[in-house]
Amino acid sequence: QVQLEESGGGLVQAGGSLRLSCSASGRTASRSAMGWFRQAPGKEREFVAAISYSVGLTRYTDSVKGRFTISRDNAKNTVYLQMSSLKPEDTAVYYCGWGGKIFLGRDEADYWGQGTQVTVSS
Repeated sequence: QVQLEESGGGLVQAGGSLRLSCSASGRTASRSAMGWFRQAPGKEREFVAAISYSVGLTRYTDSVKGRFTISRDNAKNTVYLQMSSLKPEDTAVYYCGWGGKIFLGRDEADYWGQGTQVTVSS
């Protein structure tokens, strides 16, 4: 089992920044990609960004390219999502995922965190 704990969500004005963190614990010796999905009210959960374990390859959904940056610290088993130039349409619950097909942008991670709310006011 792998436990994921997200932090860093909150309320921010449009144009502002937030950094989300996701710490993994448990069976993290099995090295895997990690990433973020988000779910806005009334919408399906969608892929945001992912990062591979070793060389740090990254992928982003088009709507966040140039504004969001995903990174990870393997020594701390932690993945980060730096979000800048935030827009009201970025408002959602952000979920951290581990393993599975998350690097493919598929909503099929092996493990998920509980989610953290990000609200961007206009």
